[in-house]
Amino acid sequence: VGVPHPDLGEAAVAVLAADPGGVDPAELRRRLDAALARYKHPRHVEVVDDLPRNAMGKVQKAALRERLAGLFAPPPGH
Repeated sequence: VGVPHPDLGEAAVAVLAADPGGVDPAELRRRLDAALARYKHPRHVEVVDDLPRNAMGKVQKAALRERLAGLFAPPPGH
């Protein structure tokens, strides 16, 4: 999902539903290096227990964006 970023306007965040310890974000980044150009990589990888879904079973991306909205917020005083 795209979330607000102070320098880029918006940045990609990968949100993965996995068992605790089931996904290593560093390993995921290494695998992405072989498959995608660097500018296409997510700026952050978030591992969650479950993805929010609506009654039809679709992932609620708006809920994810809202939850992650402050992820790239500049530190206080900047």
